[in-house]
Amino acid sequence: MITEAADRLILALDVPSGDAARALVEVTRSDVRRYKIGSQLFTSEGPDLVRELADQGHGIFLDLKFHDIPNTVAEAARATAALGVEMFNVHVSGGHDMVAAAVEASREGAEAAGRTPPKVLGVTVLTSLPGTIEQVVDLAGRAREAGADGVVASAREAPAIREAADEEFLIVTPGIRPAASASDDQRRVTTPAEAVAGGASFIIVGRPIRAAADPAAAARAIIVEMEEGEERREGNGG
Repeated sequence: MITEAADRLILALDVPSGDAARALVEVTRSDVRRYKIGSQLFTSEGPDLVRELADQGHGIFLDLKFHDIPNTVAEAARATAALGVEMFNVHVSGGHDMVAAAVEASREGAEAAGRTPPKVLGVTVLTSLPGTIEQVVDLAGRAREAGADGVVASAREAPAIREAADEEFLIVTPGIRPAASASDDQRRVTTPAEAVAGGASFIIVGRPIRAAADPAAAARAIIVEMEEGEERREGNGG
């Protein structure tokens, strides 16, 4: 059953093949509404798998972090929107014109394909890299000015971003690990409860679910932690 807290969970399909992705979706679909497809799976399977999962009703976050000249990114955004994804991302460091071009082209691409326009997210600082709150909040502000719907940022910066933006501005947070889990190659990690309580719109979880003996049970355990965060968030008036 998809609960309000569960609706904030994005499961990263960082697997080597379409068959592995489909298998993971199949065992988690009762609890997970959204899935992330990144460079590994997209390079292996291409846009057909993205379209397939989107057409099945799954919310797809295409995580390719576009960063190029504005025209090139615009055409990539246009093609992405036609796939039916729910959200995709571009690097804020690519500049105002690049982000704005992606936003405009994605809306045009969705309209031409009869799709719902995807949310455009600006990548601030990768969670595998060091970064200051001031740096991330500044990049988030630039993303908003360019028309982006939200940002990808560490949950540690989410409260400061949320303070500067309304609830409609999306904050998608990778680097999420259950309290007892290792941080792997992420530097700025946060628990599911902390991320949701701090203002995250969505959290991305990968290895703690994928590598579990029972991925569905692991997803449900993370959702329980997220529900704690929802309670804390409501208690704080968020």
